[in-house]
Amino acid sequence: MSTNPTRVFVARLLGLDVFDPLGDRLGRLRDVVVLSRGTRGAPHVVGIVVEVPGKKRVFVPMTRITSIDQTQVICTGLVNLRRFEQRGAETLVVAEMFDRRVTLTDGSGDATIEDIAMDQHRSGDWFVSKLFVRRGHSLAPLSRLRRNETMIIDWADAHQGAKTEPQAATQFVANHEDLKPADFAEALQEMSDKRRFEVASELQDERLADVLQELPEDDQVEILSALDVQRAADVLEEMDPDDAADLLGELPSAQAEELLQLMEPEGAEDVRRLLEYDEDTAGGLMTPVPVILPPEATVAEALAHVRREELSPALASSIFIARPPLETPTGRFLGVVHIQQLLRFPPFESLGNLVDKNLEPLSDLAHISEVARTLATYNLNSLPVVNQAGRLVGAVTVDDVLDHLLPDDWRANDGEAPVRKLGGRIG
Repeated sequence: MSTNPTRVFVARLLGLDVFDPLGDRLGRLRDVVVLSRGTRGAPHVVGIVVEVPGKKRVFVPMTRITSIDQTQVICTGLVNLRRFEQRGAETLVVAEMFDRRVTLTDGSGDATIEDIAMDQHRSGDWFVSKLFVRRGHSLAPLSRLRRNETMIIDWADAHQGAKTEPQAATQFVANHEDLKPADFAEALQEMSDKRRFEVASELQDERLADVLQELPEDDQVEILSALDVQRAADVLEEMDPDDAADLLGELPSAQAEELLQLMEPEGAEDVRRLLEYDEDTAGGLMTPVPVILPPEATVAEALAHVRREELSPALASSIFIARPPLETPTGRFLGVVHIQQLLRFPPFESLGNLVDKNLEPLSDLAHISEVARTLATYNLNSLPVVNQAGRLVGAVTVDDVLDHLLPDDWRANDGEAPVRKLGGRIG
């Protein structure tokens, strides 16, 4: 391994690209794994956690790393692409040590870890050497450091008991605010139940709703049931109505009804209508709030609606045209305008002139197999759903269908764990 530099700070490595010797990118560095040596000295750095394509995190041992600096990491040999699982005395530097509070051995007070340095010894092994800390309150009246001052200290200058405070949930949420909901949900699944509830409780209602929608049903139920009942109702209001209905359907009927009573009447009404359908029907799969406009609306108005950030790509792909009222169930359903059509016509064109009259809507009682066949036959991302009176009651999207056709545990299924050859030989 390269011996230059012999010291690196972990925070400066986060997000760096990890390459093989030929320049092919393996992924990005997301954390560093250290192994406690108890009273024998500073922790031994045993490897790094790399996020590979597909947002999966894998372990790369330090023995496979040939170069590491503040611009890139280069590794060699074989890397097991099985999802990283923490073992025994292993500690994740970023996830578990950053923001820990430690007590300084000189008796001057507490400090919070903000960064950690690791040094390479002559043997080639890496060890934690320094802590970059921010002072808390001072116990010594004449301490040379004031509150919020920072300093670099030796590992041995801070008490590192076996049960030091874990990273605060608030800090974990702040450090991962840019993660997509599906990736945040994946991180939650790797936590203990206690830790998962702590982190979930720190999320804003809208963020928690987005994350819950990406979790397996059992985890959704556990987290929602652990929340204060009013907050649970608030989170359900932020969820897509179809996802909220699916979650409530997993709860005891008394608990589900209590939550529905606490929700805003309009949102609760949408969810109640969905709960009336069998889960394998178009009505059970659909969302009751697609983009709905009258035929007099223009292309410009339609484009403004589909630009809304909260819309999924599948829902934004189609505009459903109906007579007022425009809330589901609508007035008479007229048809669909596809987003590609909007891009081919001038802004002032009326949507009524662009309706796809060849696309038949689905009955709300249609079985999921019919829904899937229709989506596949016409290469569509979404389909209109109408009731017996011909009123639009919602739309089914391709991701709704996939969620129901895939196995219940598909989010946790990693499949095989291939080994990737990165060049060079295993020594």
